[in-house]
Order: sequence, then C-alpha cells, then structure tokens
Amino acid sequence: MKVCIIGGGLAGLSAALRLKERHEVDIYEKKGHLGGCLASHHIDTYWIEQFYHHCFSGDRNLLELFSLLNISDRLEWRKGTSGYYAHDTIYPLNTPLEILRYPLLSTLDKLRLALLTMRSKRTDPSSLDDITAHEYILSEVGQRTYEAFFQPLLTSKFGTMSENVSAAWLIGRIAIRSDRGLSGERLGYLKGGFQVFLDALTADVGRDCTVRLHDPVTLLSKNMDGWRVNGQHYDAVLSTIPPQALTPLGGPALPPVPYQGAACLTLGMEEEYTRGIYWLNVKDPGPFGAVITHTNFIPVDRYGEHIVYLASYFSGTLPAKAGTVMREEFCKRFSVPSSSIHWERFTVEPLAGPVFITGYRNLIPRYQEKGLFFAGMFSPSNYPERSMEGSVLAGYQAAAAISEGTL
Repeated sequence: MKVCIIGGGLAGLSAALRLKERHEVDIYEKKGHLGGCLASHHIDTYWIEQFYHHCFSGDRNLLELFSLLNISDRLEWRKGTSGYYAHDTIYPLNTPLEILRYPLLSTLDKLRLALLTMRSKRTDPSSLDDITAHEYILSEVGQRTYEAFFQPLLTSKFGTMSENVSAAWLIGRIAIRSDRGLSGERLGYLKGGFQVFLDALTADVGRDCTVRLHDPVTLLSKNMDGWRVNGQHYDAVLSTIPPQALTPLGGPALPPVPYQGAACLTLGMEEEYTRGIYWLNVKDPGPFGAVITHTNFIPVDRYGEHIVYLASYFSGTLPAKAGTVMREEFCKRFSVPSSSIHWERFTVEPLAGPVFITGYRNLIPRYQEKGLFFAGMFSPSNYPERSMEGSVLAGYQAAAAISEGTL
C-alpha cells in the first residue's frame, strides 16, 4: 500500500518505522524539520531541546527503540531534584527532612499527600475521568493542600482550563512521576541530548520513506480507491495532528479534542539561580509556571554554561512580547543580572498538547476512525498523561492497524 502520514513528530516517525518495511510511505511535515516538540536548538557546539525532555524507567517501547537505533549506550539515569518557589522563597522538596520543613503544609497535610502518592499507583485513572482534579483533591487531602500544592501546578499547566481538568490526569501524572529515591526522581536522558534520538530515527526512516518538509496538507478527499492528499493518491492516511484540524481540509467531523499552546524561553547563563534544583514549580502568579534548570540535572561542563527553561502554557492568543516579559520577571524574582544571560531562544507551539478535561476519555479517537487512521498525543496510549513513550506506542498501534488492513 501507499501510505500518507500527516505530521513528522514522534508518533508519525514511529509509525513510519513500522510501516516502511511493507509499504510505500510519504511523510508530510509543514515545518522545515522533523521531530515536532522533540526538536532542538543548535547552540555553538551542542544541541539543547526546544522543550525540556526526559524519559522514565517504565518507558518500555521508547527504551527498546533506543536499542533498535543503537543509541542505548547514550542513555543515562540521573536524579531530578524538585522544589517550590513561594513567597519569593525557594523550598527544596527532595529529602524527608526538606519535605518536613516545608512551611505551607502541616505534618498531617504531608502525611495525607504521601498516602495519596502511594495510592496513585493502584488507582485506575479512567474511573476518575468525570471528576475534576479540584473536587478529587479537596475530598482526598483537603483545601489547604489543594491551595498550597496542587492549585498552582494546575493553573501553571492549564491556565483558565485548570478547573475543568480531570482527576484521571492528575493521578496519572502522580503515578508516572513517583519513581523517587531519598534525594530525587529517577529520570533518563541521552548524552548529546534527544537530538541524538531524533537524528537516528529520522535517518532510519528517511532511508526508505519520502519526507516532504515545508509541505503542509491543504486538501484531503476520499474517493473510490482510497484518498487524495494534496492531489496525490494514497491507499491509507495516518494523521498525527489534532483530529479536528483535518475537518477544514476535507476530513471527517470528529469530536474536538481540547488543545493548548506552550511557550518556552530557553536561556544560556553564566550562573544558576535555583539552588541546585532541577525542577522548580512556581506558586506565585506570574508569566511562567516552572523554572527548569537543565544543568542542575545534566552536568554544566557538557555545555560550558548553565541552561534554564521558563515554561508557560496558554489557551487562545499568546500575550504580546511574552518572551521578554518572562525573561524580565525571571531576572526580577531571582535577582539575575542581565549580563549573566549569554543567549535566549523563545519557542512557541500553539498546539503543544491536549488538555485532559473531564469526559476526555470519550473524545479520544480510535486508531481507525471513519476510514482514516490517527496517532498522536491524543491517542489512547497517551491517556491520561502524554509522554514520549505514549507517542511511540501510538505510532506502533496505528501502523499495526494499517498493516492489518482494517480500513
């Protein structure tokens, strides 16, 4: 068969990897590079991801893919420390003593939070799909823990939609991030960055597939013997873009999956300002919800400078001069002199990922719907929390459906 894949992100590339041995595959990508949100900036002598990335020990398909691509020797496991920035103060939250000293929660609050974390691994997220995270947290750990710990996380992640986010997402998020030791979370990273993975994957796919960069799909139509995409005939079409984005192009009408955008400001810096913490959640309202100091996770000597991400999510239109506002607020809050900043890169992705609102499970398209195939951050494998592992598996599942001839 001749197969069209719309979108050259991780799900699309994973599908192409499985399809190319038996089928003729064309990949349509509107940007000038593959990888989607996995893409990187090239800074002098190194690559750094446009959006912060790491993987988890339970990412079986992703880790097997590293092995298939002969890059497993690049994988290393490191401790990702975390903390909270509240009332102009940094609170590390890694060791039992640091957690006990955290002043915004009582000892009872912390005990209830620890019990919730342990229960998360045994909880079926789908059973919580119709319950808001707000309602669930209030019932499980109370108002103070919600306001002091969870509400800032939800607001920074989902903005005005945070009150509608389901408890399924929250429990899934807690469960996936609970691989912790006494000093931090165990996270995986590739020496040389995830550009190493993207280079190996695109090289493998590119040997047998036609990759059409700067070539967005503008017209899709069904006919007696298959599909036409931008005037070209295909026996099967796999879309990795938000399902509702296909409708104006000629695709079927499907329930819209709510999406949001991401804005990430990356800074190269002389020093670091988060007291050795990798992931610092920001409780105080502001233009970014987290400060991720990459070089508190990966040694700074690999880059010759510190690297910091300022992360923000948005719905609708991004505020004017958002990158400048983020940088200025960061410098103000953390007493960073402008001379300490070597460079900056501002990346905006208007459709960065789905928002897991209540009832989201009923919006998930199957891998095969109305004669088309779907795989992406909206797929069943990425419920109730999206990840690289989920996108790889989504690509594999869609490829299997195509090869099995389930049109």
